[in-house]
Amino acid sequence: MTKILLKSGIVVTQDARLGVLPTGDVLIDGDRIAAIAPNLAADDAETIDCAGHFVTPGLVNAHMHTWQTALRSVAADWTLLEYFRHVHAGLATVFTPEDIEIATLAGALNQLDHGVTTLVDWCHNNPTRDHTDAGIAGLKESGIRAAFFHGSPKPDPKPGEPHFSEVPHPRGEIERLLKGPLADREALVTLGMAVLGPHYSTLDVAAHDFALARELGLIASMHQGGGEAKTPGGWETLMERGLVGPHINIVHGNNLTDAQLASFVGLGVSFSITPENEMAQGHGHPITGRLRALGSAPSVGVDLESAVSGDVFTVARMALASQRALDNAAERTRSGGIPSTSTVPAAEAFGWITTRGASMLGMGDRIGSLTPGKQADIAVMSLGPLAMWPVHDAVASVVMQGSGARMRDVLVAGRFAKRDGRLLRSDLAAIRSKLAASGERILGRLDVPSVSHAVARMGATT
Repeated sequence: MTKILLKSGIVVTQDARLGVLPTGDVLIDGDRIAAIAPNLAADDAETIDCAGHFVTPGLVNAHMHTWQTALRSVAADWTLLEYFRHVHAGLATVFTPEDIEIATLAGALNQLDHGVTTLVDWCHNNPTRDHTDAGIAGLKESGIRAAFFHGSPKPDPKPGEPHFSEVPHPRGEIERLLKGPLADREALVTLGMAVLGPHYSTLDVAAHDFALARELGLIASMHQGGGEAKTPGGWETLMERGLVGPHINIVHGNNLTDAQLASFVGLGVSFSITPENEMAQGHGHPITGRLRALGSAPSVGVDLESAVSGDVFTVARMALASQRALDNAAERTRSGGIPSTSTVPAAEAFGWITTRGASMLGMGDRIGSLTPGKQADIAVMSLGPLAMWPVHDAVASVVMQGSGARMRDVLVAGRFAKRDGRLLRSDLAAIRSKLAASGERILGRLDVPSVSHAVARMGATT
């Protein structure tokens, strides 16, 4: 098996026992981390100099609709209502399987380029099996570790068709995936369910979907928020029926009551927030502080590259800054003054994009920290000539000055996806061209306000 020794880096392990090694080594044996120490010797390993670099766990992007990669910037100025109208009821309806595959491949590669080794791909534009399989194929080709959360499209119903809120998640399709392309639950790409939940479906549909996920041992993830609930009181009924537990993942959750949050935390429900897009599109304030008050914490995701960038460091800082701002405002209201100290340590934000993401996926024993025995999902980030020097607090430096743009090396299960600042692909120009052509074709099929087709055409030729 291949051995790699990452030598003399600033090792931020996210392991409570190991902490930060100001100068440390990480030994990789095959797909796993074999050892971490200040000075390791391994004559049979390829040695890679990491002096002047942070060595960290690969990042976890806990929520992203990767199928929208070809629509980058299209939704930058849209509220949530405009997004629903233009994307779900409009642009999404003209996607071909080929559009899904190239968007997913390009989006996943961009995540790897930015140091993300695990992506929760929340795919809810798969009207046919071919669309679903195309998304899975794009993830597998990229080499990223991913949870493919199978969802369902949300177009306006045609005459005689039921509204999407009345349609249960398709058991047959989930069983097909578990017997076919996603049968191996230890593989890099695994399966989850992107369901409607009681906010966007009838009670019967929500109960069916929750029970199906629990029966099959899958995570059921759902959006919560954005207008009035389809099923008022639905959550309480589902809890009374014993259908809410650790297999449930709530995305956003801005409009949940404190009592609901407390109940969910007590039942082991996980939460994924997307702070940049939540604040921009009108979901409300991220629930970071409300979870912290209950002894919990969120995982964090990008959400929409059609609206924001794909850099997970950015959204982690957004979550941190927005909660500090809320806490500071509350203190000014209470006392008329500035708080005596920050309420949320910067180091917590790194946990939101590493260990909390791993926990949300039930993979805390495999990823999320640099720990001997875990998968060798690792990011090596340059301090740059000036940008991150000097390092006084390693974790705070990673959070506050970190950037996917400074990732030198990225490994997934011990294999390089990016090395010496370059993705290990020879076809990036072809991928860019195919992605741009896909975006132009999709936008050209529908008259969407605020979209410059000239820009789309320019992207196809550069």
